[in-house]
Amino acid sequence: MTCFKHLCLFLLLFFFAGASFSKSINSNPGRQYIGLNDQWSFSKDEQIREDVNLPHTWNAKDVMDDAPGYYRGTGWYKRTLKTSPAMKGKMLFLCFDGVNQEAEVYVNGQLAGKHAGGYTRFIIPVTKFLKFNSDFKNEVMVKVSNRYQEDIAPLTADFTFFGGIYRKVGLLITDPVHFYNGDHGADGIYISTPQVSAESAQVALKYVLENAAGQSRKVRLNTALYNKEGRQVVRRSIVVTLKGGEKKTILMDLPKVDKPELWSPDSPVLYRVVSSILDAGGSNTLDELTHSIGFRWFKFDAEKGFFLNGAPLKLMGASRHQDYEGLGNAVPDALQIRDVELLKEMGGNFLRVAHYPQDPVILETCDRLGILASVEIPIVNGITESLAFSENCRNMQVEMIRQNYNHPSVVMWAYMNEVLLRPKFGNDKPRQELYFKHVFELAQSLEELTRKEDNSRYTMMALHGDFDRYHKVGLTKIPMVIGWNLYQGWYGGSLADFGRFLDKHHRELPDKPLLITEFGADADPRIRSFKPIRFDKSVEYAIKFSQVYLNEMLSRPFVSGGMVWNLADFNSETREETMPHINNKGLLTLGRQPKDTYYLYQAYLLKQPFIKIASKNWTARTGIADSSKSFSTQPVQVATNLKSLELFLNGKSLGIKESTDRICTWDVPFSAGKHQLKAVAAQHPELSDLADIEFTLMPYLFTEKTFSTLNVLLGSERYFIDEKNHVLWTPDQPYRKGAWGYIGGTAFRGGNNRMTYGSDKNITGTDSDPVYQTQQVGIAAYKMDVPDGFYELSLYFSELQGGAEKEALAYNLDDAQQKEISDQRVFNLNVNGHEFLKDFNISEEYGYTRAAQKLIRIQVANGKGIVLDFNPIKGKPVLNALSLRKLN
Repeated sequence: MTCFKHLCLFLLLFFFAGASFSKSINSNPGRQYIGLNDQWSFSKDEQIREDVNLPHTWNAKDVMDDAPGYYRGTGWYKRTLKTSPAMKGKMLFLCFDGVNQEAEVYVNGQLAGKHAGGYTRFIIPVTKFLKFNSDFKNEVMVKVSNRYQEDIAPLTADFTFFGGIYRKVGLLITDPVHFYNGDHGADGIYISTPQVSAESAQVALKYVLENAAGQSRKVRLNTALYNKEGRQVVRRSIVVTLKGGEKKTILMDLPKVDKPELWSPDSPVLYRVVSSILDAGGSNTLDELTHSIGFRWFKFDAEKGFFLNGAPLKLMGASRHQDYEGLGNAVPDALQIRDVELLKEMGGNFLRVAHYPQDPVILETCDRLGILASVEIPIVNGITESLAFSENCRNMQVEMIRQNYNHPSVVMWAYMNEVLLRPKFGNDKPRQELYFKHVFELAQSLEELTRKEDNSRYTMMALHGDFDRYHKVGLTKIPMVIGWNLYQGWYGGSLADFGRFLDKHHRELPDKPLLITEFGADADPRIRSFKPIRFDKSVEYAIKFSQVYLNEMLSRPFVSGGMVWNLADFNSETREETMPHINNKGLLTLGRQPKDTYYLYQAYLLKQPFIKIASKNWTARTGIADSSKSFSTQPVQVATNLKSLELFLNGKSLGIKESTDRICTWDVPFSAGKHQLKAVAAQHPELSDLADIEFTLMPYLFTEKTFSTLNVLLGSERYFIDEKNHVLWTPDQPYRKGAWGYIGGTAFRGGNNRMTYGSDKNITGTDSDPVYQTQQVGIAAYKMDVPDGFYELSLYFSELQGGAEKEALAYNLDDAQQKEISDQRVFNLNVNGHEFLKDFNISEEYGYTRAAQKLIRIQVANGKGIVLDFNPIKGKPVLNALSLRKLN
């Protein structure tokens, strides 16, 4: 009869909440969690409302358009919450897993609670605001703002501050006697393993119990530990008396666990701790919670690196941002879990949860898969020198630690990222010194707070590569571990500087363990180059960059590990470059498709034999035929952790190659048409990898039989795959008789030292920015010795020089930025002697950095081909790209 009553109560609660049930049914009648993620409406102005489900962000689309900026303001969410008489006498709470970044929660028109900070859970008690009598409908409204607020971190960052209720929301129902959930969003249970060895382990628990009723209650607190097979290992039970309205802290040690199964990346064994509050007689469960724990011990050594369970372990993995293609940061659980699975499949054993605490499912998955982790609060680039800012940061740190305290995967808490990247008051040195003092004081305060909250884990700050500045300010002395975010050979310096920096740290801070918390080069998967150079955004340069960094880190025992930046591409609305609004340093695309670099990391990190054709996703290729040959020879890279491989093209062997830095390279002769590549290893016949290639062969010399289209990027050394328009773009060449090419001029170079050629500006009016980001400046002519016939010629222009000055982005530390001069550029263009463009002024007609296209149809006769003559009137003529298509 009792079980039947409990079932009826649960069904009543479920029905009246008017929501889908989001978690497994709990046999504990004292606690229920009901998801409230449907039946919401949303409005920015309280006039026009739209129906939405959670998670939700209002910035999923506007962060990707050409208009600078995105909506940072207020949004209102509204929902009806149905109650029932069965809920009377219970305690009800609204639980928010994440709202960015300021929230006010109203129930039936009354303010129930507030929260500041966009990345941690908060729980609002709502019992006293709800109606339980004749009218069961309650209105819940949530005011959300992602405005700039100088007292809430982050202030600025190379990622987007999406607004909205972007994580799950639920209704929590408990008995008046329950595990206290008013402690910074935590659940009132804190589990530690103060002593662990292969022989035995100790489990210590800190409970916070609350009796919200008016009368005193005597209850029984039970704790049981279960192994992975579900067998009870140890248990303990005590009687607790709670006064009316009392919150009581209980410390409990479980009996010793003999020969525990240890948690590690190779064997992530989890035990279950089941904590129960029962009435004094033990017949009714008032509250119950289950947590997973793992037995492990670890340490960082400044000379020898990281050790887990007494054995050395190189921590290799990635950092992660939480947004996803088309969704912003409102990402369902399944996709977030998949991110951690992809890290594991890469061979990674560490996740830097950056730059903020993420959805609870992330660390839950790390626990389950054996991924070690660090978590940090979002103090990025700088601070505000105010008491409110400091208090908000301290509160975020406490929320982060207490909410994630029980995860065996977490080995470090962190609290600042590149905080001196572009320090304030550069023109006022005394004032800047005061600012540095305040940064130091906040760091010291957070360090002390963190060690007080949790003395079982390490602390860390992530610093950018200005070693001397951080050391002088004193920040290198504060945390237990230093994380360095290093980009030598990308934003500045050379690849060789990376290893020298590691040795400098070891020499000058010999007692301070270090991690490389960021490193990486942008890899736009649409851009390829056989002459890769820094900042060309090619996948090939990212491969080269990664090889150097991985080799340097893996060869130095004192480097505890490295986290590539980033696991996946992520949104950064202020970025421009080849794929505007996207940071392309991910090993995966924003939609989580692997790049060549992901396969390279698998070759470095996986223990089992591995073969993968690195460029297998480059399925549509183009190239110019070799001299008078009927094929074009192009390099193909295969990633492997084996000594040698053999490559076959359409069943014919291209020979065996030794691997260098986990890559084997062949020069492959591609003829026009379809091809299949197959990579095999003689020592592992069961292993192979295939890639299907469609190759478009461009003629070395024009003939009527071989020519159909020509798509050329001027001033460029890179290929561009425009999948949206199904166009393959190739680098240009100087004019060669019988072929095509430019005459005169030089490749455009932007106003910074990062770019060897081209511009990194956002080209508005197109999604094919790389078509317009390079150009030939001062071009005199362009010749195409095509056969007679009818042709359609498209010419692509964009004025790359000048325009409105934009504030330098914080991560671009190139101090050699040059002020651009907006010279007048006016020219005439004749096609085969006929005037096509007269007094053409790109900036006057189209503005700056906007895509422009001019089209003309031409009849070629008498073997004269096509000749474009550029005649300057003011400044130097330019051409960015051209496309020629034969019509008959």
